[in-house]
Amino acid sequence: MSLKNLSAKNKIPKLFKDKLDNKRVNKIYKNFEKSLDLNQNFIVAVSGGPDSLALAFLAKIYSIKNKLKAKFFIINHKLRSNSSQEAKKVKSVLKRLSISAEILSWNGKKPTKNIQSLARKKRYELLMSKCNYFKINNILLGHHQEDLFENFFIRILRGSGLKGLISLNKKTHINNVNLLRPLLNQQKKDLIYIAKYVFNFYVLDPYNEDEKFQRVKIRKFLEKLKLNGLDQKKFSITLNNLRHSNEVVRFYVKENLEKNTYLNNQKNQLFLNDNFFNRPYEVVFRSFSDSLRLIGKKYYSVRGKKLAKIIDGIINNNLYKATLGGCIIKKVNQTVIILKER
Repeated sequence: MSLKNLSAKNKIPKLFKDKLDNKRVNKIYKNFEKSLDLNQNFIVAVSGGPDSLALAFLAKIYSIKNKLKAKFFIINHKLRSNSSQEAKKVKSVLKRLSISAEILSWNGKKPTKNIQSLARKKRYELLMSKCNYFKINNILLGHHQEDLFENFFIRILRGSGLKGLISLNKKTHINNVNLLRPLLNQQKKDLIYIAKYVFNFYVLDPYNEDEKFQRVKIRKFLEKLKLNGLDQKKFSITLNNLRHSNEVVRFYVKENLEKNTYLNNQKNQLFLNDNFFNRPYEVVFRSFSDSLRLIGKKYYSVRGKKLAKIIDGIINNNLYKATLGGCIIKKVNQTVIILKER
């Protein structure tokens, strides 16, 4: 469908159409549209960086074209003295393009350690609360191709397994909400181009240059690898191959949960029979992690080491009661019962 026909059918405002007339912008939008492929309302997370501003622009056009409701939220972590002022500036910049946004602030005492991880968790909590309020099940996030590569190496340093290495998926399902990353096949330089061309503005986060953060160290390491011949296309193929392998494990995890568990909805209790643990270790590990998330109602899986210790205790018959992930875990004869911690 041509832009002319698209505009006539869905009344794309001239302001957006003029931007889409740019060949490079139009190509990026078409890739975005194909990647998103969504027919439900959605929420868009905006930080003010070039990737999230590009996401806001692309998502706004997508919502108009597909007649969907899109809610835009600017996350203000309040980790820097000027963050509130920046958030207001981003809101003003978006408004000039007829994108109405609400600022969500992280109030209260801030951590001194593990800042980026905790900020990410708080960001998702704020967005999830808006999903519940508006009864929307989809959140669009601005992660791009470089984020995908960075995440892979960060996970290697943490000793992650297969699931962790490819954890930055295009779609992640958490508590009935889909976290969608339609920019994973887009390069950051293209998103910067959109931010400059469309908004003539984006926020530079000083934390992105602070090497006390592991992600920044990894980013600079990858820049050196590129200079020494890192082939991003081949790297992408490797990640895709790992995803295919992960799908096989997911199939058997689903089968294990369906065949070897019983959920008592009234009491919010999950029963695991003896066969649940007679599976390859990775299947048992993931199945047990999913079980704890189901009953504990947590956004994130529990830490691997703690989970592995409890599984080993159950299998070796030397653990009969434990707490983890907001759950109480009890072993009664050959059955394991998981219930929510009060």
